[in-house]
Amino acid sequence: MTQVNAEFAGRAAVVSGGASGIGAAVTRRLLAGGARVAVLDYAADSLTAFAASVPEHQENLVTTAVDVSDSAAVDAAVADFAGQAGRLDIVVANAGIGGAGGVAEIEDEDWRSVQSVVLDGVFHLCRAALPHLVADGGSIVTTSSISGLAGDRRMAAYAAAKGAVINLTRSMAVDYGRRGVRVNSVAPGPVATPILRPTLDNDTSIEETYAQRIPLGRIAQPEEIADAICFLASDRASFINGVILPVDGGLTAWTAQPDLIGVMGIPEQFVRDSGV
Repeated sequence: MTQVNAEFAGRAAVVSGGASGIGAAVTRRLLAGGARVAVLDYAADSLTAFAASVPEHQENLVTTAVDVSDSAAVDAAVADFAGQAGRLDIVVANAGIGGAGGVAEIEDEDWRSVQSVVLDGVFHLCRAALPHLVADGGSIVTTSSISGLAGDRRMAAYAAAKGAVINLTRSMAVDYGRRGVRVNSVAPGPVATPILRPTLDNDTSIEETYAQRIPLGRIAQPEEIADAICFLASDRASFINGVILPVDGGLTAWTAQPDLIGVMGIPEQFVRDSGV
């Protein structure tokens, strides 16, 4: 669905991890809304492919190959873009990587790799951007995860990093709200991104399991997460600050326990047939 208004006209935005998946969907939304957008991404080939996919927005698109774990590189990229645009209004701290393993299984190098991108990358980008956002007024949206709200099996490093992103988001909201900067986070559930999609295609039982456990009966598309991020970044969310918004089809709304009616001896006459 293409945005038809120009709610971001005149705005300047930075999106990390913006060349694929959720980040690419966010970048498209911002560009369609009239924003000038700098996409920071580790993969130069992804940046080239993304730029080629939006030929109508070339004049408002800047792409820069940046490793968000490198604070000096992030500082330079943000300063360069803010200088060119003359302002900075929106930051979407979205870059991330996965990581599997329980605590006893994770090597130091793997632990540090996840933290350096998922957590340090958010810190580096927000620190570089905040002086500009304070000067102009603006919004930060971090991409956290429902894995930062509760634990997942054998995802200790990722869950720890996303949990830290959530509280970093809250801390920035408290520190910078009075200085004109709103800071919020979107916590996606499973999303059909280029990272997850091959796994789902290789094992259809995984997607079927998600469909059974998610109340809406399916996983999300990147554009659905992007809609939530862009809403929080927009003036429509002008009094929303410090919020962690799960976008998960209702996955975190329930305990996933089995239906025990009947097994627990509840008389059937007390159970209304909903017709569902």
